[in-house]
Amino acid sequence: MATTGHEGDTARSAPLPKSTIRRHRLATRLTHWAWAAALFFLLMSGLQIFNAHPELYLGQQSGFDFDNSVFSIVPIRDGNGDVRGRTTVLGHSFDTTGVLGVSGPEEGRDYRAFPAWMTIPSYQDLASGRVVHFFFAWIFAAVYAAWLVTSLINGHLRRDVLPGWGDIRTLPRTLIEHLCFRFDHSGRYNSLQKLTYAVVLLLLFPLMILTGLTMSPGMNAAWPWLLDLFGGRQTARTIHFVVMLLLVGFFVVHLFMVFAAGPINEMRSMITGRYRVDSRDEEGRVS
Repeated sequence: MATTGHEGDTARSAPLPKSTIRRHRLATRLTHWAWAAALFFLLMSGLQIFNAHPELYLGQQSGFDFDNSVFSIVPIRDGNGDVRGRTTVLGHSFDTTGVLGVSGPEEGRDYRAFPAWMTIPSYQDLASGRVVHFFFAWIFAAVYAAWLVTSLINGHLRRDVLPGWGDIRTLPRTLIEHLCFRFDHSGRYNSLQKLTYAVVLLLLFPLMILTGLTMSPGMNAAWPWLLDLFGGRQTARTIHFVVMLLLVGFFVVHLFMVFAAGPINEMRSMITGRYRVDSRDEEGRVS
């Protein structure tokens, strides 16, 4: 995301001299791209795994004796004998033929929850999907541990992620400026960025890791408290899926903001660490 400034209209209208700063440390850049790659494979292999049983529940168990389903994507046959894709969320059903449940051209219909282009492998193969998913899950967890340690040591967590009281007070103004596409390039993380990154890095990422561990029978034996923490394996699977959707939403917004704020400058800062900023003195005047 881009930083948002709070300077007056006069300062905005004047051309600003540019200077280059070192914005992102090497550890931040490496973990950023490692997460991007790991999450890509985790998403597509995770959808492959979901396709093997495209239904989510709450609680410890599932089956015909239980009525705890909260989400499903299944192909069903309608009254005319046609097979349609049906997505059900909390008891409310929607026809999603062509997108979910049933997709592809008429001569080669794909009868599964998520279509082939969204899964790894593209064909239905639970075993391969699990191998890919578990491999990148451990990479993701290791990178997260490395990021947490280095961010504590170099101050990145305190300085750029954890929002302070001042960030909370300026959040409404920052949000309005983002909605109006008013950006400057001071090189500092604004309140909206800090709050967003804090939620993603300190809430969603740990939730993704812990709920993934909760679905493992081996971890259930070693750490049975995980089942109590999340209310059962099926609840953990549902939370895992919801967190995935939230991370996909974050990724889409993040990419949009990168392009809105200037993709060359934003990408350069995350590849080389160098970021072109608007130069101002300590009193907020153009220097």
